[in-house]
Amino acid sequence: MDVRQYVVEKAKLAQKAARQLAAASTDVKNAALLAMAEALQQRSDEILRANAQDMEAGRQKGLSQALLDRLLLTEKRIADMAEGLRQVAALPDPVGEVVKMWTRPNGLQIGQMRVPLGVVGIIYEARPNVTVDAAALCLKTGNAVLLRGGSEAIHSNTAIARIISRAAREVGLPEGAIQLIEITDREAVNVMLRLNGYLDVLIPRGGAGLIRTVVENASVPVIETGVGNCHVYVDAEADLAMAEEIVINAKTQRPAVCNAMETLLVHREVAAEFLPGLAERLTELGVELRGCPVTRSLVPGIQPATEDDWATEFLDLILAIRVVDSLDEALEHIYLYGTKHSEAIVTSNYFTARRFLQEVDAAAVYVNASTRFTDGFQFGFGAEIGISTQKLHARGPMGLTELTTIKYIVYGEGQIR
Repeated sequence: MDVRQYVVEKAKLAQKAARQLAAASTDVKNAALLAMAEALQQRSDEILRANAQDMEAGRQKGLSQALLDRLLLTEKRIADMAEGLRQVAALPDPVGEVVKMWTRPNGLQIGQMRVPLGVVGIIYEARPNVTVDAAALCLKTGNAVLLRGGSEAIHSNTAIARIISRAAREVGLPEGAIQLIEITDREAVNVMLRLNGYLDVLIPRGGAGLIRTVVENASVPVIETGVGNCHVYVDAEADLAMAEEIVINAKTQRPAVCNAMETLLVHREVAAEFLPGLAERLTELGVELRGCPVTRSLVPGIQPATEDDWATEFLDLILAIRVVDSLDEALEHIYLYGTKHSEAIVTSNYFTARRFLQEVDAAAVYVNASTRFTDGFQFGFGAEIGISTQKLHARGPMGLTELTTIKYIVYGEGQIR
């Protein structure tokens, strides 16, 4: 098989579909989403059979338990995917919204209207639910989508994509609106990275290695998502009871996600009071602690933290702890090791909080709250395609609005220049 020709043909179908999708009514798009939800649940047996193949292959390959859990589909998880489709259908449609309008002295009325991006390519790993989530958000915003999931989920993704794309077609959306690359050849990714003229944007969703590969090699514009080396800084003027609960939540509530805390910074003035009790609770919850020399003097028996630990997104029950002498030292640490995702401070000092908010360069900066809230649902967007850690076009949780761009619309009455 000629991999390039295969991918280009898929992209051509998506590009053709994108023209029709851009003009599709909200009612038709919503009907497609609801039909997709119904089809997922009606054909769940087919999806579960395909997933069982992936699970067996994953066990034979020696995938970790965490990866197997992300890969696993159940009746409940399929029902959750269907519910997600219904929730997206219930959200306001941003396409066609006139953001603002103004009149020039010559009488021209100029406005900005939200329009789809066009064809969105998404390269992702492991979780089959991304196939549904990405398709839903792209369709709602009038975008065609070209999906390339990980090889470990190929049977699950293929079954899901065929089911939802057929359901969408049956209610009037064009063929090619949802396209899945159904081959596992890595060359397919390389082709997508340079498919200028067919893909309008690429969004990678996965680990640091995947994101780095896409960002460094793509000529298609990329929206960079999610490596999260996130910090919580406990200030000298923190409410320590509050800080303890925030730290426990940020590290243990769901450690394998990008908005979980990976490094705890504690001001020296409160370290002796705060760290021993916190360390006991974290250890009871199964967290492996790695500390700086001061931390280890206060919490004997924990491992020393290395330079690599400060820079690592563990995505696991592992926490690096550093005692700092000042806010300046905490800010410097975050500057050196943070990934511009989510950062938090716990403090009762208004001016310290304001300085942290102003000086930390991240997509989401928190005062007295867990980093775990960096999420489209938690922010009230209803859904998200990912967390953007870059600064152009979109930053932070990317909801429906971030899958659109604007065009200028101009009304005149015969004006000439």
